[in-house]
Amino acid sequence: MAFRSVPDASPRSRMGRMPSFPVAFLAVIFVFPAHTQPAMPEILSRISEEAEVLQQNAPKVLSQETLEQRALMPPSRFRPRIGKATAEVPQPRLVVREVVSEYSVGLLKESDSRNLVEFRQVVSVDGRPVQSLESARRALSLGVHSPDDRTRKRMLEDFARHGLVDVATDYALILLAFSKRGLAQMKIEPAGEDQVGADQATILHWRQTSPDSGELEFHGRQVARRALQGMLWARQSDGLPLRIRAWAEYTDATKHQIRDEATVDYVLSPHGFLTPASVIHRHLVDSKLVTENLYRYEPFKLFGADSDIKFTEVPDPATLPPTIKK
Repeated sequence: MAFRSVPDASPRSRMGRMPSFPVAFLAVIFVFPAHTQPAMPEILSRISEEAEVLQQNAPKVLSQETLEQRALMPPSRFRPRIGKATAEVPQPRLVVREVVSEYSVGLLKESDSRNLVEFRQVVSVDGRPVQSLESARRALSLGVHSPDDRTRKRMLEDFARHGLVDVATDYALILLAFSKRGLAQMKIEPAGEDQVGADQATILHWRQTSPDSGELEFHGRQVARRALQGMLWARQSDGLPLRIRAWAEYTDATKHQIRDEATVDYVLSPHGFLTPASVIHRHLVDSKLVTENLYRYEPFKLFGADSDIKFTEVPDPATLPPTIKK
């Protein structure tokens, strides 16, 4: 699921989302002989299991997110009236911003689909403090537990207001699209092997067979759904998903070729389930990179209570609460 917002004189927003992630309950015990690769059904079972575990546990954690955005902006309107500079053709400007936020995940409580979505509270912009960590966590806790989904919208609007020209969110949760039911709406085939860090990985090419389960785009009041496709890297030793890439391409009303793509790297947290480590999102127009958003996440911490954000230290694994796997 992903959201893009482009603030301008006539506000428009674009949301690309995996719209419905039904909970898939699946328990699989994997026992693989040494140096034996799991078969395709076993890999897909492991992927759907990890999607379910993330669905169950993501609302319990919080992290600090750092967004570095690089965007090409139109040339400055200032034009010198004298000198050699008057003959120069104005060039686009590269603008770099850094936004640090407290980050968590919650349900859209007024949605029948019960989607998990991202919540964030900005702490600093380009090194300048916006609010304290305590204030950000308090507001984040109220937002996550609020029954009113307008709180989520206000957070997104506030996030985009800090000088960001093209915001993409919710890509970190794309693993949720690979539930058992989600896999049933995809065509998946092997696509080779690769190395992800120290792990040898099997690559799978995936493609959604219906736009109904694809991204959701908003341009003003116009809404369009588009099927997604991409690649998934699964660890060869046990089928653990390590990386997911997704993209969508289309021609807009002005005949420009638009492509949005994102790559999400996942790591196994100390709490026993996958969490995003980084997201790279790129927005291209006619094959030219216009905006790049790099999201990085600190290690995720567990909520200590439902109503107040308190955190446990990273404890000994023997003292951890059990990870939900149904």
